[in-house]
Amino acid sequence: QVQLIESGGGLVQAGGSLRLSCAASGRIGSSYARGWFRQFPGKEREFVAAISATGDTTRYADSVKGRFTISRDNAKNTVYLQMNSLKPEDTAVYYCATGTTTLAVTTAPTSWGQGTQVTVSS
Repeated sequence: QVQLIESGGGLVQAGGSLRLSCAASGRIGSSYARGWFRQFPGKEREFVAAISATGDTTRYADSVKGRFTISRDNAKNTVYLQMNSLKPEDTAVYYCATGTTTLAVTTAPTSWGQGTQVTVSS
């Protein structure tokens, strides 16, 4: 069983930055792709970013390109989401996820974290 635990959410002013972390434990290794999603109130969860097992391939939603950066530290089984130039419309619950490939984590993640709230004030 895989456990994913997000941290780093909070309240920040527009234009500010936050870094989310997602630590993995259990039956997961560095061969898994990892990703981040977010969910707005009353909406479906949407894809934000993904990173391959080796970290050499990344994918981003158009809405966050140039502002968010996904990275990973396989020695710590942790993936990060650096969020810069935050906007009020980035306010959401952010979830990390795993998948067998970068494409798979984008479309059909196999495990989810519990989520962390990010609130951007104007």
